Amino acid sequence: MNKSMLSGIVIGAIVATAGGAIAGYNALSDKTPTHAQVLNVVEIKENERTPREVCQQVAVTRQKPVQDQHQVLGSVAGAVIGGVLGNQVGGGTGKKIATVAGAAAGGYAGNKTQERIQQGNTYTTTEQRCETVYDNHEKVVGYQVDYSIGDKNGTVRMDRHPGDTIPLQDGQLVLAGQ
Repeated sequence: MNKSMLSGIVIGAIVATAGGAIAGYNALSDKTPTHAQVLNVVEIKENERTPREVCQQVAVTRQKPVQDQHQVLGSVAGAVIGGVLGNQVGGGTGKKIATVAGAAAGGYAGNKTQERIQQGNTYTTTEQRCETVYDNHEKVVGYQVDYSIGDKNGTVRMDRHPGDTIPLQDGQLVLAGQ
């Protein structure tokens, strides 16, 4: 045998042995995945109501304070005027009855007239009125994440968006540091 042929056989044997060793190592090595593949992410939202106070100036009509609460002045003035007018009617006993009736009717009319005048005696002022209103808005409170590890699928809720992959340790999702 010649020397170059012998060298070729030795080199071929070394390459074949090394290739077999590498293939055997890969076949026997741990093929456990290091990351789960994220398939879908859905935001989980809640409605949040935030109160705030809204104030505005409004015109308010108020009744002025009443000096004569029982309308005595109107009753007396009406009775005097009614009595004078009733005295002008008839004669004798009829005149006295007409005077009394005129005084009574005038007193009632004077009382009601003064009451209407007092009710119409108003003033307008501006006041600040406040109320609480609520603003509604959605807030993201988490994420529903669908993932796969090899041929197995699962779902997990996370506090943060995971990206494209989720790290694994001993075949379990690593969710710490959310």
